[in-house]
Amino acid sequence: MNNDLNILRDLAKQYAAVAADPVMDERRELWRDLHDFKAPRPPIHVRQYAFSELPQSECHGEDPFHRELEFMLRDLLYAASIGDDTVFEPYLSVRAVFDDMDWGVQIDKQHTDDIGGSFKVDYVLRELEEWREKLRAPHHRIDEAATAERYERAGEAIGDILTIDLNRAPYYMHWHGDISSDLGLLRGMENFMIDMLEDPEELHALLAFMRDGVLRVQQEAEDAGDWGASATLNQASPYARGLVDPAPNRRGMKRSELFGFVAAQEFTMVSPEMQDEFLIQYQLPIMEQFGLTAYGCCEDLTRKIDILRRIPNLRRIAVTPFADVARCAEQIGTDYVMSYRPSPADMVAYGYNEERIRKVITRDLEICRGLHLDITLKDVETVEKDPGRVRKWVAYTRTIIEKM
Repeated sequence: MNNDLNILRDLAKQYAAVAADPVMDERRELWRDLHDFKAPRPPIHVRQYAFSELPQSECHGEDPFHRELEFMLRDLLYAASIGDDTVFEPYLSVRAVFDDMDWGVQIDKQHTDDIGGSFKVDYVLRELEEWREKLRAPHHRIDEAATAERYERAGEAIGDILTIDLNRAPYYMHWHGDISSDLGLLRGMENFMIDMLEDPEELHALLAFMRDGVLRVQQEAEDAGDWGASATLNQASPYARGLVDPAPNRRGMKRSELFGFVAAQEFTMVSPEMQDEFLIQYQLPIMEQFGLTAYGCCEDLTRKIDILRRIPNLRRIAVTPFADVARCAEQIGTDYVMSYRPSPADMVAYGYNEERIRKVITRDLEICRGLHLDITLKDVETVEKDPGRVRKWVAYTRTIIEKM
């Protein structure tokens, strides 16, 4: 146990020094400027980097909770070494433990034996109408004893070095609050696409139930004062003028003070008209509660920019490796921030080829000239165990930006 604490305290000291670097304030201002449509250059954000395959991810603690904290700190320290424009906050967030999750059912996932491999879901709703008897209307319920134990143990270990933030924001937010993600897990993509044609009324009833459940939980959390400034999220950096800055243990926030995030990955192959009918109209009341909204993760939104314009507080749109950058840029214009996401396969996953990187980034930045964008590298499943590759990519991408 003493060895666990020694490890954690050493890592916490290193991370506290990173977070205290004055460059973090410069980065905060850069992101604020981007979301105000006046950034002097595109920020670079690396969201994933195949950390688990790198030696820096190896943990040495014995206690499971201490290992959880150790992994978080090692992950943050590695991310900080990459040299992008990510803001590293002077606190470590510990999530609350929830009593009410997954619509009251057990979502079983059959995983492969490979670390980081795929999984198959045993869908709870084998027949669409089963939702009426199987799913439970959710509520915002926190296991206070288990939550207090996590918070206190983290504080006892490193709280004198690094502020421990307790994130009590509701379970049904972001991924569990966009409807699409949970619908895919509960019913399955192929099944709900068939439902759109064969039983649209019942599918609409399920979607309305899920919308109302998300709204209820989020409102209950707001009434309880459990939304905090550390719960703001947009898949990059949520600094934006007019919204609260990320901060530890500053609760009692209204959603209107936070950046919200919603995606629709499971609807990638659905037409714009059907996505509007079967998803957007149900997501809208959820998104409208937030100060600003970011839309999209990995899905191709090329054909769907028009329907996204219905979102009154939309600020960021994901332009993914599967999207047509030129068509997206033409439609988005200067009305929104483009989160431009080049393919990790081209950038870092299969060899490191600067000529290929230069060709792709230069082409797409030329297409986006005069627009408001960040460059986000995400969904990096491998760097072929090369711990320096992503850092090289960031440095090289900076030179491309500077030349243009």
